[in-house]
Amino acid sequence: MSALRRGWTTGACATAAAKAAYAALRTGVFPDPVEISLPGGRRAAFALAESVLLPDAATAAVVKDAGDDPDVTHGALVRVTVRATLPGSGISFRAGPGIGTVTRPGLPLPPGEPAINPVPRRMITEAIAELGGHDAEVEISIPDGEALALRTLNGRLGIVGGLSILGTTGIVVPYSCAAWIDSIRRGIDVARAAGLAHIAGATGRTSEAAVQALYGLPEIALIEMGDFVGGMLKYLRTHPVARVTIAGGVGKMTKLAQGRLDLHSRRGSVDFPGLAQLALRSGASAEAAAAVARAHTAAEAFAQVKLGQMVAEAAWATCADILKGSQVDVALFDREGGLVAAYDGSK
Repeated sequence: MSALRRGWTTGACATAAAKAAYAALRTGVFPDPVEISLPGGRRAAFALAESVLLPDAATAAVVKDAGDDPDVTHGALVRVTVRATLPGSGISFRAGPGIGTVTRPGLPLPPGEPAINPVPRRMITEAIAELGGHDAEVEISIPDGEALALRTLNGRLGIVGGLSILGTTGIVVPYSCAAWIDSIRRGIDVARAAGLAHIAGATGRTSEAAVQALYGLPEIALIEMGDFVGGMLKYLRTHPVARVTIAGGVGKMTKLAQGRLDLHSRRGSVDFPGLAQLALRSGASAEAAAAVARAHTAAEAFAQVKLGQMVAEAAWATCADILKGSQVDVALFDREGGLVAAYDGSK
C-alpha cells in the first residue's frame, strides 16, 4: 500500500496567494508558480488558479489540496486580494466572503478579528517581507466558505460567518486530525475564558445531547472530543476547569475503562476476554462471563451482564490518572441516550 499523500493547510495556500498578489501589485507580474517558506524551513511552490490585476489591488487564488486527508476544505479556492496602504501602516487583515469573524474571548485572536490564525498571519507577513513589502491590506476569502463552516466546529467556538485560516506547519498530515484536536483545545479555552466551572467532553452527538440534558449545560460547555479523550484530558491537565465530565456510549467508554486514550476503531477493539473478567468480579456466573467473552460488540456484552457501573468506575480511574487537580466524572449512555451508569470518584 502506497503512503498517504500530504497536503497544504489553508494558511499555506493563503500565503502563496498573498505573495503572488503582492508581487503583481509591485511589478505587474504574477509569479506562477509562486514559492513560499513554510514554518519548518521547507520551501513549497503553488500554482495559481486565478490572477487579476487592478490599478489599486491585485487578487490571486490557490486551490486547497489537502492530499489524502478528508479535509472539508479540500478543493476550496483560497482567494487573496492585496491592496497598498500608507507607509508605516503595517500588514492588516480582513475577512472576505467565506471567512469567519471571532466573537468570543479565549481564542488566539480577540473578538472582532477575522479568523485568520496567528501562524498564517506571520507566514503572510514574512512572505510579503521577502519581496520588500511592509505595508498592505490582505483580504482573504473562500467561496462557499460559510456553508463549509457548518461542517466544522467554528460555530461552537464563536467564529461566525465562515471558515478559519488555519495551520501551524503549512502541511496537512493525512488522518492526523490536527484540526479536530486544535478545535478541542480552542473549545476548552473559550469555556475557560467564559468562566465556566463545568464542561463535558462527549464521544458523539447522542452522548453529547444526553450529557447536556443530564447536567443542564450550556452549548459553550460542550466539547466535541470524538475519539480524542486523551488529547482533551492532557490539555485540561495544563488548562484546568473545576469539573470535567467525560461522556460516551458503552463501546467507547469500555475502551477508556481498559486504558485506551484514542477510542477510534483503528486503534483497537474492546478487549472482550478482559471484559469477561470484569463480569466475573461483578459477581456474574461463569456462563454469563463466557457469553461476554464471545460477544461481538460492547452492547451485546452489556446485554449479558450489568457491567455499567464497573466500567464507569474503571473509565473514571483512567481519566483521574491523567487529570489531576480537577474533579472528573464519567457517564455512560446507551444508543438512545439513556443513562447506563455514572461515577464521580466517590464510594
